[in-house]
Amino acid sequence: MRPLTFLGIESSCDDTAAAIVRLEGGVAQVLSSVVAGQTALHAPFGGVVPEIAARAHAEKLDHCVEEALAEAGIGLRALDGVAVTAGPGLIGGVMSGVMCAKGIAAGAGLPLVGVNHLAGHALTPQLTDGLSFPYLLLLVSGGHCQFLIVRGPEDFSRIGGTIDDAPGEAFDKTAKLLGLPQPGGPSVEREALAGDPNAVHFPRPLLDRPGCDMSFSGLKTALLRARDAAVAERGGLTRQARADLCAGFQAAVCDVLAEKSRRALREYMALTPAQPAIAVAGGVAANRAIRARLEDVAGAAGARFVAPPLRLCTDNAAMIAFAGIQRFALGHVDGMALGARPRWPLDDTAPAMLGSGKKGAKA
Repeated sequence: MRPLTFLGIESSCDDTAAAIVRLEGGVAQVLSSVVAGQTALHAPFGGVVPEIAARAHAEKLDHCVEEALAEAGIGLRALDGVAVTAGPGLIGGVMSGVMCAKGIAAGAGLPLVGVNHLAGHALTPQLTDGLSFPYLLLLVSGGHCQFLIVRGPEDFSRIGGTIDDAPGEAFDKTAKLLGLPQPGGPSVEREALAGDPNAVHFPRPLLDRPGCDMSFSGLKTALLRARDAAVAERGGLTRQARADLCAGFQAAVCDVLAEKSRRALREYMALTPAQPAIAVAGGVAANRAIRARLEDVAGAAGARFVAPPLRLCTDNAAMIAFAGIQRFALGHVDGMALGARPRWPLDDTAPAMLGSGKKGAKA
């Protein structure tokens, strides 16, 4: 296959991103990756405000694209196509990215490829580590949490997922309940370093039931009650009490993900893959405690553990460009009729998950 160089555009939630990726001789190279975050814009509201996010995307997208091209040292004429997140996500943000990509593709006479945001995460281990199919993926982020057997660029089988909140959403709400800054995941992780994970007991939801489905909303409720108890006992929330709550909450999430990963690995290993591997992707994959537990689980099962670099765990456009190249190589091209989709499951054969999170109903 001839070398392919794609521009990727990502705007599904609160990160505006553009990147240039080249695939040559089966090896992918990230020529540039630009991400403009919106943390400061949403901080006063304790979470992502869709209307503010969409407006910020519209203002920043062209600048991010220009910066990505400059960083890669190429112009539009050097591109073979434009890939853009077409869903799932906050519909206003997704529409902003799709319209920007359409304008660039039409103006430069380039093919346009719509990409499933979740496929971008799911294929990141191939982008970063050249992982061979099939591999097991734990996609764990602010809006999604599911186990996928990845058999190819467009072949995903879901074998479990969250029936309510995603872990990232639970981390964000935990931070808000404890007065910690957003995004909540890094804040809770930092605070937990000074805490005792055994000081407060938290439930481990659904571990008493078979299968790989998960639930995290009960942890949020348990933390609220534990916080209120600590405040009533001490007349306020001390720094140590807050650290203990964070440590206990994080330990519970780790335990749930570790046990469910063991079960998912057993199901995956029954396929007798030639090079067994489990990968983790998504924003929560940046959590070092979670990574360490999953690495132990993989080692015990005799599977390779792969975690992308931290900068490619959170939303980025490099993964979108790479997924776009993969789709394009399979002959898929979208025209100007490409639309934005708030929901877009990777596995159409699996029943819809219950509940909804920051990015809408679980895909």
